[in-house]
Amino acid sequence: MQSPYRARLAHTALVVCAALLAACAAPEPPLPDYRNIVVAADRLDADRVLDQRRKPEQLLEFYGVRPGMRVLDVSAGRGYNSELLARAVGPAGRVYAHTSPSMSFPAAKAALEERLKRPVMRNAVLVNREFEDPVPPDVRNLDLVTFNFNYHDVVWLGTDRARMNRAIFQALKPGGVYIVADHSAKPGAGVSVAKSLHRIEESVVRQEVLAAGFKLVSVGDFLRNPADPRDVPVQKNTVPNDEFVLKFVRP
Repeated sequence: MQSPYRARLAHTALVVCAALLAACAAPEPPLPDYRNIVVAADRLDADRVLDQRRKPEQLLEFYGVRPGMRVLDVSAGRGYNSELLARAVGPAGRVYAHTSPSMSFPAAKAALEERLKRPVMRNAVLVNREFEDPVPPDVRNLDLVTFNFNYHDVVWLGTDRARMNRAIFQALKPGGVYIVADHSAKPGAGVSVAKSLHRIEESVVRQEVLAAGFKLVSVGDFLRNPADPRDVPVQKNTVPNDEFVLKFVRP
């Protein structure tokens, strides 16, 4: 005959197992309607102008961002991408809008600080840290990290990119996603035009991020432009810039 103690122990084990199974079986929140996010009436006019070349609906879909996610937006700039993420993760989520003291422009800083006062950004937090160590020590198990159109800048800033990518790897949960989007340089250019043209060769980004332990799982072609000669600065280009968008996952 089983003792009362063993019976209670067995019952407790069953309850714990049932809870764990229920948690594992819980479905992920459904994807938000990205179109509704993009056409929201309270978005800034300046953001709508950027939409024409950023294709935010396709970008958000490529992220796979869902309500409740915890996201880091590296080099947030004026906060265009951070706000899209904040709208997608909703009030139950959290967005860490990162800026670096090494690349702090007064106009961009003021614009981001003003944006963070908007009601839609209540779930966003400003993070001011160097690129090598972009994640606060108490922030872990992130679902998503985005780094849009500024990876080339950490080259000419002299950032230890291996350290940066390792820090992002450690901050993500297993299965967490790391997005890197940037302006494409010609094959063979490597990092040589990172400052002069604000471009970087895609293969360099792939190699550096993979070296940190990530796996490449998808490549977005929605910002590609074969007509871009890729030999002029992105700010002076007469055609849309050719841009790559890479999705990596922490195994």
